[in-house]
Amino acid sequence: MLLIKAVVMGIVEGVTELLPISSTGHLILAADLMNFLEDEKRTLFEIFIQMGAMLAIVWEYRRKIFGSLCGAVRPGVERNLFINVALAFFPAALIGFLLSDFIMAYLFSPYVVAGGFIVGGFVIIWVEKYAYAPRIQEMDDLSYSDALKVGLCQCLALIPGTSRSGATIIGGMYFGLSRKASTEFSFFLAIPMISAASLYSLWGARDQLAWSDASVLAVGFVTAFIATFVVMRALLKFISKHTYIAFAWYRIAFGVVVLATAYTGVISWAH
Repeated sequence: MLLIKAVVMGIVEGVTELLPISSTGHLILAADLMNFLEDEKRTLFEIFIQMGAMLAIVWEYRRKIFGSLCGAVRPGVERNLFINVALAFFPAALIGFLLSDFIMAYLFSPYVVAGGFIVGGFVIIWVEKYAYAPRIQEMDDLSYSDALKVGLCQCLALIPGTSRSGATIIGGMYFGLSRKASTEFSFFLAIPMISAASLYSLWGARDQLAWSDASVLAVGFVTAFIATFVVMRALLKFISKHTYIAFAWYRIAFGVVVLATAYTGVISWAH
């Protein structure tokens, strides 16, 4: 039964990590509904499934990533992508490192999470309806200033419930990126952000590592990898013909669920 729950959690992570709907809130909900692991073990498990999701992105874009790393030493598209990802990564990484304790202590409440969901939903609707005027069709055409703007938007994702992918995708669209360019750049930004956050959290949770948990961690990791891989391709296909508005309404509905479950005490959102 524990392995089945690990599969469910891996699927939840894989489905929600790259969509603009916040993976954290969904993982909390799923874990509480299934009574999945105690707090410390759950944190460790979530680190592993996030790394599984990140590895799926690396595998999908392995040629482009390898080309960018190899081409970083000379001017060109490859170096530009490397610099753009670094520029966009730095602001949120710095602020997250400096304010992580404050965020966990004061912002991780059900009301902040619900507010992040609901406000983010309305922002998506507004950008899609009134502020979407793409001038950049492909990710390779981003300028350094464009990348930095997206990186500043990513800082908003430090507010629980906002969603890292939501902040970067919708922020990119607001600043002139096409849905495809903004979505793919969000995928690339996930690699350093998830890697940094996972390694930082793993170091803090290193005392919880035990061989007895290896099977559960492995199942979650592999499931998250597969689910993320499938969702990544499906999302790019979806946005070629549709907007993100459906996700906006889902966010608003989920925010209401957070408020209702927090008020009634059905779900503990303090994890």
